[in-house]
Amino acid sequence: MLRIKKYIQTPLLKSETLRDTVIRYTLMILMVIVFFGLILLINGADPFQSYKDIFTNTLGSAYGLSEVVVAMIPMLITALAVAVPWRVGLINVGGEGQLYIGAAFATWAALTFQNLPAWALLPLMLLLGMLGGALWALIPGYLKAIGLVNETITTLLLNSVAPKIVGFLIFNFWHSPMDTVKTQNFVPAAKLPAFFGTRIHLGFFIALFLLICFWFFMKYTRWGLEMTAIGGNPTAALRNGIPVKKYLIIVMCSGGAIAGLAGMSQISGYYGVLLLNFSVNLGFMGFLICWLANGHPLGIFLMSFVVAVITTGGNLLQLTRSLPAAVINILLAFTLFIVLARPKFFGKDKV
Repeated sequence: MLRIKKYIQTPLLKSETLRDTVIRYTLMILMVIVFFGLILLINGADPFQSYKDIFTNTLGSAYGLSEVVVAMIPMLITALAVAVPWRVGLINVGGEGQLYIGAAFATWAALTFQNLPAWALLPLMLLLGMLGGALWALIPGYLKAIGLVNETITTLLLNSVAPKIVGFLIFNFWHSPMDTVKTQNFVPAAKLPAFFGTRIHLGFFIALFLLICFWFFMKYTRWGLEMTAIGGNPTAALRNGIPVKKYLIIVMCSGGAIAGLAGMSQISGYYGVLLLNFSVNLGFMGFLICWLANGHPLGIFLMSFVVAVITTGGNLLQLTRSLPAAVINILLAFTLFIVLARPKFFGKDKV
């Protein structure tokens, strides 16, 4: 254990004080507010009223906050799907494809075993969703482990294949009698329960559970330490007896399984049906969130919440201010600029 620790880089000392950090954040936020306000003004919208609409209808009401949480669920899970392989130095850009395949596996269970009670059907869908995502991630994980193809390339390319497989299954086997771009509605037993009279479903608590497990696993287990050692120096880890190739495959499949769970959560908890294009770049959004949070569990949670507020508020502006859909990307880009300009708050300490 001690031999492994000496190959792991220690966090850098923070040279920036808390006061400096607060000042820098405040100035950057003000800059973003001003610049985005100019964009709104150019588009003929009142910036002050637009900002009021965003915060009043997202964080200013119980319903708005619940919708932010609903939007946050798949982002949080897909970010974890990236964070787990990232700990061993793997770049999993394939969350989108893994999410689709996981959703397809879960849909098969929902349509095949409609007579099962919820206590049996939902765990089956969950397990199959994770299995589908893991199998899809096995391809790049194995190719990386044998040194044949970089995982960034394979995961990215497989993202375009998975939705086509889902489309093939819907068009040819699963489509609803009334609509060819979606399956028939799931039976109530195949839908994740919602809570508090809102659309917040069980997927949120599953995501929190996974986040806590990820933090504990990386912080307090030998496997977490070995994963960090591989990510820091794979050659040294190999010389210390750590089975690097085995870890690469297992960890990539674990990330795929988590992404598959995100797909199952969306179709079962949010839609109640498998749609042809049910994911709006959720896998890529998770990758971005993980990267911005530096793979830190708390950072992933906070960034997921921030991005959910942005996307929910941006959608609202399209309705209330007749702004184009691109306004979401502009608002998100400005917000990401704030995050990228931040100091390395978490340093290189990944837990």
